[in-house]
Amino acid sequence: MNIRTRAFTPQTRAQSPGGSALRRAQKLAGLPTAQRVLGIDPGLHRTGYGLIECSATSIRLIEGGVLRARADDPFPQRLQDLHEGLAEVLRDQKPDIVVIEDLFSTYAHPRSALLMAHARGVLMLAANQAGVSVHSFTPNEVKQVVTGNGHATKTNVQAAVKARLKLAATLHPPDLADALAIAICFALRQDVAEKMGL
Repeated sequence: MNIRTRAFTPQTRAQSPGGSALRRAQKLAGLPTAQRVLGIDPGLHRTGYGLIECSATSIRLIEGGVLRARADDPFPQRLQDLHEGLAEVLRDQKPDIVVIEDLFSTYAHPRSALLMAHARGVLMLAANQAGVSVHSFTPNEVKQVVTGNGHATKTNVQAAVKARLKLAATLHPPDLADALAIAICFALRQDVAEKMGL
């Protein structure tokens, strides 16, 4: 059974400053302009998601939450629960694009990477079935854009997202902050690409 936790639905706004490197902004060339960006931090136990709405001058948090699958369910059932949970978010929120964290290039535990790839795959499938384009960033790129440090800690990411969205409370669990950081990364890269006419 899918358990969907909605964590935040505030009405706060934040300024959207320009991003950094031209070559990274160029990766966004050819993608549709997205006003509603859904960030996804994939995980087997908890998948964080965060929806933001972008304009020329602001980024606004629409909704954030966590999709949970029961740890004691069979693996295929857990994947189905994640798929159905994201499909529900997509139906409810109708984002213009889904941005999902890329897999690490190296893992200390290869089995963990394989299991994570399954989760990421069903989440990407849900987006594709909903007709929503999918983009991805590496974890280090997200950290670099959002915090200014490609090796930032989870606490640093939480603080940066909280400040960017002008939230009163720290985002918990960290999966939620990570998902919003991914969405914010896209918004900032898109902002640079638009300003440079890419």
